[in-house]
Amino acid sequence: MTTAYLDTNVAVWLAQGDLPRITPTALDSIRNSNLLVSPMVALELAYLYEINRITLTSQDVLIKLKAELGVDVCDSSFSALIAIAVNEKWTRDPFDRVIVSHAKANGLSALISADEAIRKNYIKTVW
Repeated sequence: MTTAYLDTNVAVWLAQGDLPRITPTALDSIRNSNLLVSPMVALELAYLYEINRITLTSQDVLIKLKAELGVDVCDSSFSALIAIAVNEKWTRDPFDRVIVSHAKANGLSALISADEAIRKNYIKTVW
């Protein structure tokens, strides 16, 4: 089974049960992959909760995803990720830089994301 990372948007939709927002291709990848999230997703979820963009806390989203889909938080070395992230010059978004870097650091794993900028700049994006 392959490894795939979930971007923050997909993690939120899965936790909310909002599957119609996710493409059939992405859903197939979710069903057929070992799923991970970057710790940066956890931080972005906390930020989104703090500004009232989502109703579940970061911890609640991650617990739900772990229980329902077996999603784990990746524990790659932060130093190794930042070495990759400094070269992601296509975005000023630190969340996106580190999330993409996690997928790259793990053997160019798939990254399931609806984000257009990520899809345009990371060849292994699934959507």
